[in-house]
Parts: sequence; structure tokens; C-alpha cells
Amino acid sequence: MNRLSSFLPVPALMATLAMLPVAAQTLDAKKPVAARASSGKSWIAAHTPDGQPDLEGIWSNPTITPFERPAELGDKAVLTKKEAAELEARAAKARVDGPPKDGDPGSYNQAWFDSGTKVVSTRQTSLVVNPPDGKVPLKPSAEAKRDYDLEHVTDSWEHMSVWDRCITRGVPAGMFPAGYNNSYQILQIPGYVVILYEMIHEARIIPLDGRPHLPSSVRQWNGDSRGHWEGNTLVIDTTNYNGKGWIGTSAATLRIKGIPESEALHVVERFTRVDADTIHYRVTIDDPNVYTKPWEVAIPLNREQDYRIYEYACHEGNHAVENVLSGGRAAEAAAKK
Repeated sequence: MNRLSSFLPVPALMATLAMLPVAAQTLDAKKPVAARASSGKSWIAAHTPDGQPDLEGIWSNPTITPFERPAELGDKAVLTKKEAAELEARAAKARVDGPPKDGDPGSYNQAWFDSGTKVVSTRQTSLVVNPPDGKVPLKPSAEAKRDYDLEHVTDSWEHMSVWDRCITRGVPAGMFPAGYNNSYQILQIPGYVVILYEMIHEARIIPLDGRPHLPSSVRQWNGDSRGHWEGNTLVIDTTNYNGKGWIGTSAATLRIKGIPESEALHVVERFTRVDADTIHYRVTIDDPNVYTKPWEVAIPLNREQDYRIYEYACHEGNHAVENVLSGGRAAEAAAKK
């Protein structure tokens, strides 16, 4: 598949959350270490052979829950079951009946488009859970930079997102739902956790041996990640960003599409397995050059036992950058005439 997600319409109704757990599965015969009730079912937690809490498997997170809380919901943090069902029904109807917006050709081929059909299981009204208003606390300067880039996207590749350019979706943006390819494979080996992203086919290799971060002079697109366990929660601390990336998602409102990062970005992610089919993912994002205060996103990851992740050759056949810039030059030529 090509890099099309930024140019395809996200389902019109992105209202609020729920990832329903899939059927219970066997935990690959790994040694059971604890038992507890979860979602009304008995669940036996497991560890890997080297003692790590078991997070292995393929997980996904498509949802119609909006990234930020819609203004009409005010300070409402959680939907009722009835409200969630109504939103899901309206979203389903919109996918069938909703006409594309002006200038939008629509997603006529839904075979691969996978932006979710349900709200997340927590029924929270936005993926942003802190601040309490469900909004990303952007500084005016960051909003101005975003607006400038959006207005000049046909001028130069420098104003396009690093996602459109097939460089990376970033950390933590790569964990946020997109229009498709919303799956992740977690692998665990002694001393390391590996997260393979379906989108752009990236892999993060995170050491767990207590080594310090790289020197501050070493800067990377996705930062420098170090992990450790706090009980059954995997905590990943990431610093040393190069300041060239963006935080954004095609499932987000225009307000937070393409927010540039700075070298001061500091990200802390938490992965907690809560039952056979669910990992609770929560991330804290702190960048004093971009946001007025730290903010947090929470979303369940659902296990997909039979899911297959295929190679995502992002650069191969990626005509997006060339076509956007060609369109800009054609518009300029037309204006001169």
C-alpha cells in the first residue's frame, strides 16, 4: 500500500471510545504466575521464560473515539453504554451514507481502510485523558508553526510531515490510531522488548538492562528508549530526540495534525497487560517548547490472534510528495496565466 492515509477521509463520525476485547486465547503455554478476574472471566497471567511479564502477541487499536474531546461534550469524560452504542450506530451509517466533503473524492475502496467501528472499551470521550478537558495543551507558537506548514505544504517537502515522507510516524505518534495498519507486534527476548509497527514497518528495540541513555549529544528521529518493569507494567522512557519529527495522526483533528517536536521532547510510555486480550497503553508527553504542560493519552490495545502483518514498503510507490509538489507548481503556473 502507498502512503495515502493523510489524503484519505477519516470516518466522519469520530466521537468516543471502545475497543471490545476479542475471544479469550491460550497464553502459549507460558508459566502461569498469578490469577485474577478480569471482565468477568478468569485470567491467568504469565511470564516469559526469562521472567518478564508476558506482553507478546499482535495487538491493534483502531477506534472511532476522537483523539481530542469534541467541544459539544464539554467536561464529560466517559460515555454511557447507550451513548456509545448510538455513536457506533451513527458512525456505521455515516460510512455507508455519508457523502464526501467538497474536494474530497472519498474512500471508494474500503477493503484496506481500517479506522475502527467502535469506541474504546473504557468509553472515555477522547484518547487524550489529561488535561481533564481532553485537549492537547498547545502553545500558540506551536499552533502558528503548524498552520504555516499546512498553508505551505505544496511549496516544499520541508513543510510535509515526516510520515508523508515515509521517514517515521515517530514515538509516541506511531502508537496512535491511523486510517489503516493499526497493528503492533510485541516480541520479548532476554534483556529486551521489541515493538514492530505495521505502519511504515518500523521496529523499536528497547533494552531493559538498566543502561543509561545515550549522551545528550547523540540525537535520533525516535529518540533513545530505555525500559524497565514496575510490577507488571513495562515503562519505556525516551529522550534524545533530534527535533525533526512531528506528533500527529490521521485520526486526529486538524488542530493537532503535524505538531513539530523539539529536542526537549520527553516521552514515558506504560504498557500493562490487564487480561488475555487487552493491554492498557498510556503515554505522557512533555515538551516545554511546544506544550504549556505535559499531557497524556490512554488507549487499549486488543489482541489479534489470527492477524498477519505484512511488509509495509512505504517508500516504494510513494508518489504523495512528488504529486503534492507537482500540484503546487501547476497551481502557480495557472495563476501566472
